[in-house]
Amino acid sequence: MDVQLLVTQTDSCLPNLKRKLDDVGIDYSVAYIEDNATLVESNHIRHSPNILINGSLIFRSHPTIEELKIFFLG
Repeated sequence: MDVQLLVTQTDSCLPNLKRKLDDVGIDYSVAYIEDNATLVESNHIRHSPNILINGSLIFRSHPTIEELKIFFLG
């Protein structure tokens, strides 16, 4: 599973989001909105953070740990 965090370079919630994903045991990469105009346009992204999974935009906000567990662990 390819999990990508698409965030602004100044997103202050990134450390917290990374910690949550680490706690759930999910590997991820970080990409920046400022460097990915194509992803931003194709997904109509207007804010940060966003989580893409296998190239599909799944979360348009900062999910709770419970939401992450339900999505990834079932």
